[in-house]
Amino acid sequence: MVQRRSWVLAAALLAGLLGGAPVRAADLSLLNVSYDPTRELYKDVNQAFAAQWKAKSGQTLDIRTSHGGSGAQARAVMDGLQADVVTLGLAWDIDVLTQRRLLAADWERRLPNHSVPYTSTVVFLVRHGNPKHLDGWADLIRGDVEVITPNPKTSSGGRWSYLAAYSWALHQPGATEASAEAYLGQLYKHVPVLDTGARGATNSFVQRGEGDVLLAWEDEALLAERDVGDGQFDIVYPASSIKAEPPVAWVDSVTDKKHTGPVAQAYLRYLFSHQGQELAAKHHYRPIDPTVLAEHRADFPSIRVYDVASLGGWPAVQAKHFADGGVFDKIYSAGQ
Repeated sequence: MVQRRSWVLAAALLAGLLGGAPVRAADLSLLNVSYDPTRELYKDVNQAFAAQWKAKSGQTLDIRTSHGGSGAQARAVMDGLQADVVTLGLAWDIDVLTQRRLLAADWERRLPNHSVPYTSTVVFLVRHGNPKHLDGWADLIRGDVEVITPNPKTSSGGRWSYLAAYSWALHQPGATEASAEAYLGQLYKHVPVLDTGARGATNSFVQRGEGDVLLAWEDEALLAERDVGDGQFDIVYPASSIKAEPPVAWVDSVTDKKHTGPVAQAYLRYLFSHQGQELAAKHHYRPIDPTVLAEHRADFPSIRVYDVASLGGWPAVQAKHFADGGVFDKIYSAGQ
């Protein structure tokens, strides 16, 4: 019933934008600026939502999607890329858009679950049989191990992987900030190349055969293991990881100009619907709907996860770790 009312409201709002005239069949277009690993998900979401919108409104909807490292995508929107909606890898990349007044500062409160329609975590993707016996974070700094992970300065996957490693190190017996940062310094000495985005890192590991382990979004690892790898890869769940929460938002400055607000909002609300949650699960994202998650529980092993709130929240984490001159710059430059 809630979803039906949202469609009725969207149609009414659109009619108002057209001066009260009846809504007639017409072409509409949306641009979804997203992060790397969502390509397959949004191909299905776009097709399903466009069909639903056509059936309910009579309008033909063309949805285009742009993919890249989440931080790089946010900067592209700041530089003028006309995104109706952004579906990025972490909240900070949307927060920076509010600093340019491209969307409302309260964007997190405009959709359910702080505008996070699905979650993920960071896992290890290894060669079949796990020949290097990489079972936990401590194993990644052995002398014979090469780690593939994207650049945390440009990639949300890179930042989630960094924070998963940092959270583990911070919770070891007797750990301190200094010991956790020292672990990160050792870890990044084992990273031969930093791709700009998560899909690029996956390609380095899967297609080009680089490295012994890929620090990957769970959904990206499952895609490689089940849909691409044909028995070439295994997934290792470490004892602890991070709760990755990729959020979504409509970009007011664009939707107001294009008069696409109603359809953009309905598109994002679709992600929280039963159909949208099923598509998320199909593409290896953890649904937030408890019923849908329960139906797919076998696909998503339980794992202890820390969240960004426990580290002080994104503004503090960004300033401390990923801003110019932050912890990552210090530990990475020291290891070169």
